[in-house]
Amino acid sequence: MKFAHLSDCHLGGWRQPELQKLNMESFQKAIEESIREEVEFVLFSGDLFDSAFPPIEILKETFAQFRKLKDKEIKCYLIAGSHDYSVSGKTFLDVLEKAGFCEICKFEEQEDKIILKPIIYKSNYIYGYPGKKSGLEIQDLKKVQIDESYENHFRILMLHTTITEAIGTLPIDSIPLEELPKADYYALGHIHVDFEKEINSKPAIYSGPTFPNNFKEFEELKQGSFYIIDVAGYTKITKKQIKLKEIEVLDIEIDNALTGTEKIISELEKRELEDKIVLLKPHGTLKQGKISDIKFLEIQKFLEEKKVYSFLKNTSKLEVEKQNLEIQLEANEMEKVEEVLIEKYEKENPSNFNEKIIQLMESLSIEKQEGEKSAIFESRLLSGLNKLFEIEL
Repeated sequence: MKFAHLSDCHLGGWRQPELQKLNMESFQKAIEESIREEVEFVLFSGDLFDSAFPPIEILKETFAQFRKLKDKEIKCYLIAGSHDYSVSGKTFLDVLEKAGFCEICKFEEQEDKIILKPIIYKSNYIYGYPGKKSGLEIQDLKKVQIDESYENHFRILMLHTTITEAIGTLPIDSIPLEELPKADYYALGHIHVDFEKEINSKPAIYSGPTFPNNFKEFEELKQGSFYIIDVAGYTKITKKQIKLKEIEVLDIEIDNALTGTEKIISELEKRELEDKIVLLKPHGTLKQGKISDIKFLEIQKFLEEKKVYSFLKNTSKLEVEKQNLEIQLEANEMEKVEEVLIEKYEKENPSNFNEKIIQLMESLSIEKQEGEKSAIFESRLLSGLNKLFEIEL
């Protein structure tokens, strides 16, 4: 027996048209490779779509790929993930099932337990429980049970959740592998990481996304992946990489935003960028200028001329230097702090409104009198503000 394990395709997730297209092409490649490998069925362990109601163009392309599998008589089994899950239970995953392209794993909720119902394929029993928003499935999984009388069959458990062993010390709600029902293969989704582990000598695998879902994943994973599992007396695991474009990362230190544009373009000019996905990571503390002084549109135009496939930037590690304001104060002279700060503000932000700053501070500093009703206090406060700004009501 041979099957494919896919997860976290997030079809329709990218806003950039070229990346949305590449995301779908990566999914297509995974389907084509599964067909070439002559798998008997494909598992989708959550987040096939990026939302419960994806755009119609995404649906058309996705249905076309499932049609390829059906034409080859390859079965498909899936669960919802945290993105394509809906509390109402109505999603386009159900449309796929109604069209005969797949089967969704079912379960029965009882008072103190959740019984997973198997999908039987030959001598294989396939179970699954969906992921939910904000990790709400974790508590449910502690109540999940499967029928132990089928232990002589090959059992697959599909889950879209966070396994404790996959996150280390991160403070995220999770469930340990040992608390899950016993299975012969754990088809995991949700965490976009390379993860292969065994529980009681049985493989537990996060297949990874079929295409990176954000800037960080492009930087760390650089490509998509899925798995081919061959069971022939023993379980052979093969990780399949999906790499359609090269990634070019420019991690550059900037301390002057006024010259930052030229510095970035100068560094990019040294590189071969055609048809690559370029990740720009400026970092450092700006001693001159602001982040907005870096002309990212000019950088993007330069990259378009270099015929890059796509351009992404991340400025989260770029900061503006904090200026320390030294003020010499004597006892009982704290009011000078306000004067210095106002003077500094007026120099940096010239405006006719500045002359009203001190008056505004005085108007807002009035206190509510003991026993004074809130409505009267608010009326008194607004009256003072109206006079300051010469507003007639």
